[in-house]
Amino acid sequence: MTRVLITGAAGHIGRALRAGLRGQYELRLADIAPQAPAGDGEEIVSTDITRLADLLPAMQGVDVVVHLAGIPDEDSWEKIRDINIDGCYNVFEAARQAGVKRVIFASSNHAVGFHRRDRMIDDTVALRPDSRYGVSKVFGEALGRLYADKHGMSVACLRIGSFRADDTPTMPRHLFTWISHRDMVQLTKRCIDYPDYHFVIAYGVSNNARNRWSNANARFLGYEPEDDAQASAAARIAASGAREDEREALFHGGFGCIVEFDGDVKRID
Repeated sequence: MTRVLITGAAGHIGRALRAGLRGQYELRLADIAPQAPAGDGEEIVSTDITRLADLLPAMQGVDVVVHLAGIPDEDSWEKIRDINIDGCYNVFEAARQAGVKRVIFASSNHAVGFHRRDRMIDDTVALRPDSRYGVSKVFGEALGRLYADKHGMSVACLRIGSFRADDTPTMPRHLFTWISHRDMVQLTKRCIDYPDYHFVIAYGVSNNARNRWSNANARFLGYEPEDDAQASAAARIAASGAREDEREALFHGGFGCIVEFDGDVKRID
């Protein structure tokens, strides 16, 4: 069976992938945080991605790395730098040194968050990060492209939308950006299983009626999302009275754009 290493396996997405991929691959589950005991076909490893020496043993015998580990939201530059930037480099470099042929990188929609929401966007739009967190995802995508071109690694970068631990959309923006657990599992599985690709960017989003992200370039993967936030949550969200700030509603990145914002939205084309 294919051996898959998941970094950040103790996180929300990591746990969903562990449950959804169990029994289909040999799973090596890496995190610095505690994890549930290993089941059949699973191996638990304690790994600090800020230490290249920790990662090298975890990479041995691995076919595919799914790199999720990192700071999941906006934070101080020091934390973002150490974990999302230096740690990301360590993962790619350890994979290269160990001869791993494929890395699936958990990027984010926040790498392109300052594009205006009234425009449909795809994999070709200019990078427009909305936060230090978004900058770290731009770095990861660029690093993935480097390792694909220079080292012949197969790399997929997933610009993940709104993944919820409880699998429930709760905010108006989620009607555009939500990805369900089963769609996240399916997208990851497609990226693991597809026979050969060089470098691909795909948006991690469900089949939402209000989706504003095009995956036309990644159709070859066979990803066919099944869930729709509009159908499952629109009425509940409307009844809750949840609202977006008028500034965050302008941009794909939503709230990520207005954290610490002191600019002028009129100057952002």
